[in-house]
Amino acid sequence: MDVLMDGSDVAAAIDWQADHAAKNDAPCTGRVVRAQLALLDGATETGRRLATWPGKPLEDALPLRLAGGFHHLVLSGADTRLLPVYRGELTDQAAIDALVFDLTRRHDAALLPWLDGPPQTNEAGRSASIMAALLWLSPRLGPRFELNELGASAGVNTMMERYFYDLGGTIAGPATSPMRIVPEWRGPAPGPASVDITVIQGCDRAPINLADPTEALRLRSYVWAEVTERLARIDAAIALASQQPPNLVRMDAGDWVDQRLAARQDADTARVFYHSIVWQYLPEETRARIYSAITRAGEGGQRIAWIMLETNRRTFAHELTVRFWPGGAEAVQLGAAHAHGAWVEWRGAA
Repeated sequence: MDVLMDGSDVAAAIDWQADHAAKNDAPCTGRVVRAQLALLDGATETGRRLATWPGKPLEDALPLRLAGGFHHLVLSGADTRLLPVYRGELTDQAAIDALVFDLTRRHDAALLPWLDGPPQTNEAGRSASIMAALLWLSPRLGPRFELNELGASAGVNTMMERYFYDLGGTIAGPATSPMRIVPEWRGPAPGPASVDITVIQGCDRAPINLADPTEALRLRSYVWAEVTERLARIDAAIALASQQPPNLVRMDAGDWVDQRLAARQDADTARVFYHSIVWQYLPEETRARIYSAITRAGEGGQRIAWIMLETNRRTFAHELTVRFWPGGAEAVQLGAAHAHGAWVEWRGAA
């Protein structure tokens, strides 16, 4: 486990990610991930880069980068030989290893760029945790919120004000929305409260344009193939974006936080920064800069909150935490959630 925790062993990271996928209802994707072990002999350029990864392969989500490339081969029609694997018809690992090796040999040049950046698994299901946190914050900071999403990717969660939510029986959002966020709820439901989202916007260094079919296909490629409800949510988000695209800017997260903190803020509105499964991908200096800027603004008197659904790197649990001002700068852990929003375990303090 120590090797895995510092991310230095690519093979261990592949094994862990394969197991993690299987435990999260994606055994077919897990088999494709595990087959990446067959590439570490360096017979392909993709395999050589995989085997000599200079960073932390688990923290960098290295196995999931390449998994997106393999799924893209199927979705684009470039090579559909993984279809029986994704359908659960082919389960023999040795056969899958051989297939993945041959796919990599044949499509080496197309697969190699998938290692250039982290997966953009923009998952609408994660907005359940963000909305629950807003319900919790409402009696503490007031019902009006200006939302600012860091690492927004395609902006799927920068449209969360347009989604319908059933959070353990607590209802929020427009009832007629085509996006239905109804996770398995564990624990007491969050208390009903008014949530008025006055502004919602996001930033990303490389935002995906959902209106571009090529970029939308790339986003769908990162979704685990057998988890059809996630694909349906992506399709619903694409439909909503076609009606009104999310408000996104291409900018470094640290620069954007500074810009937003300097902007005019209505006295009766809480300024909220939020992000989900993003923090690990930001450089350490950017994380420190954001932490300092938000803390300084809160201590300086701004009505502000910071909602995080992020991975605990020791336990790999996806924890929902909130900091807010005025009211106390210490982080409050409200719960934990499935990585893709299938369930939320609510522990919200009274």
